Amino acid sequence: MSCEDERIEEGKTEIKSGQLELEKTADEGSNICNCSSGSDQVTQFTIDKKLLIDPNLLFVGSKIGEGAHGKVYEGKYRDQIIAVKVLHPGSTPEERASYEGRFAREVTMMSRVKHENLVKFIGACKDPFMVIATELLPGMSLKKYLANTRPKKLDLHLAISFALDIARAMECLHANGVIHRDLKPDNLLLTANQKTVKLADFGLAREESVTEMMTAETGTYRWMAPELYSTVTLRHGEKKHYNNKVDVYSFGIVFWELLTNRMPFEGMSNLQAAYAAAFKQARPPVPEDLPQDLVFIIQSCWVEDPNMRPAFTQIVRMLNAFLFTLPPPPQEAGSVISLLPTDSIDTESSGRAKRKFSFIRQLFPLRKTTKNTSL
Repeated sequence: MSCEDERIEEGKTEIKSGQLELEKTADEGSNICNCSSGSDQVTQFTIDKKLLIDPNLLFVGSKIGEGAHGKVYEGKYRDQIIAVKVLHPGSTPEERASYEGRFAREVTMMSRVKHENLVKFIGACKDPFMVIATELLPGMSLKKYLANTRPKKLDLHLAISFALDIARAMECLHANGVIHRDLKPDNLLLTANQKTVKLADFGLAREESVTEMMTAETGTYRWMAPELYSTVTLRHGEKKHYNNKVDVYSFGIVFWELLTNRMPFEGMSNLQAAYAAAFKQARPPVPEDLPQDLVFIIQSCWVEDPNMRPAFTQIVRMLNAFLFTLPPPPQEAGSVISLLPTDSIDTESSGRAKRKFSFIRQLFPLRKTTKNTSL
């Protein structure tokens, strides 16, 4: 038996206790997915049978993460080591219906959208618990990686490479009509070699065609676009219309983090950060020594008017154009080209790339944003 198998075997005891914990939670409220009878029964939600995996072949080990809507465990399905997200069952019929809808939506979107910078979907279980199985990335979250590196800044080539990974993943989502709505370092996972980033957690993602019914105040405060808030208060649950440009704003904040390795809106609480961004048009301070081409990308992403923000297709082009202006790292000569997809490689000179930037600036006139984040 391999070391990996032994580790999974040792985790079986923990999953049994974890299942008992989930069962206890369900028992304290109501039955979960497979309600059989009674006034608490909810309408069965449906998921394509092709997306379901056999729960008898699924083993779950130690917990590796926890969020507002569920817990994530290391696990094994057949011969593959995976990540297992177990969603909360809900304690009332209303909660169950909401969680089941979220679960079905997340499964459907993850199975439909595939990209090398999106965490790979493996399958799902409806019974006895709502479970989503994905590939397990042995690296860490971008949030933890940045925290471990702080206060040192990331190498500029690496920061741009990470930004390109994120932008390409978002470009794919938007091309398929999906808005992520919770783009942040917590939901960005690194591969084992810590050279590639993949986007995870579609728990808050929605199809763009239903944005009229979306809920405001969705996401995580420090990375949320101002239009997600009410224009009067921050009342939870208010419905309002917005589009996929909310993800572009969040990307601008994440990109700023990659370049500065600082927490956005330092010294503020989450609500203070939200208030400053939404009602005072405050943004994190941009370092004076940051290349102007990168300053432009950041500020065009988080500009107040969503219609003035670029699409991710344009963001990818701008990042690639800037990358061509940089000399390759001395210790990895020639490696910059490998960061680019073959269809993005251009033989033009860096001067030509800079002229492309000038043309893009004409398309997206930049509006000055407040640098002072104090309330």
